[in-house]
Amino acid sequence: MPEPALTIPRDSFDAVQIHIDNTIKNGSNIRDILGKYSDNGPWDTTWEVQAAVEALHVFGSRWTTEILSTLYIAGPRRFNQMKGMLSGISSRTLSDKLRFLVEEGLVIREVEDGPPIRVSYILSEHGRTCGRLLSPLVAHLKIRNYSVRSEN
Repeated sequence: MPEPALTIPRDSFDAVQIHIDNTIKNGSNIRDILGKYSDNGPWDTTWEVQAAVEALHVFGSRWTTEILSTLYIAGPRRFNQMKGMLSGISSRTLSDKLRFLVEEGLVIREVEDGPPIRVSYILSEHGRTCGRLLSPLVAHLKIRNYSVRSEN
């Protein structure tokens, strides 16, 4: 957990909690809708689990979530800027993971003519959407881990 914890005004904290609660309700509604169609036939529960695992494969790989979080929170970054923000990642790993995220359509590699040639990495629309969808989960975990607290 990063220290010190971020302390925010009570009304802002409550607003974040309301949004998290709404996301949980929406998630339950989505689950209920999909559940109606996965009771029988070729789209059974096993199929649905396999589809979910396949859909989430990008987020299961070490460093991909960290890279996507960096770009979502900090905005477009050049290679060395990202490397400096991700302690412990090697240049080779960062390069490989960025290539993978570009291939998956989550990140755009933007080349600016030079000299010198500048390469930046930016989230695609798909990457930004994933970031928006994951924000409530991240906020919930930050609150649960006491990284974010309310002023009393």
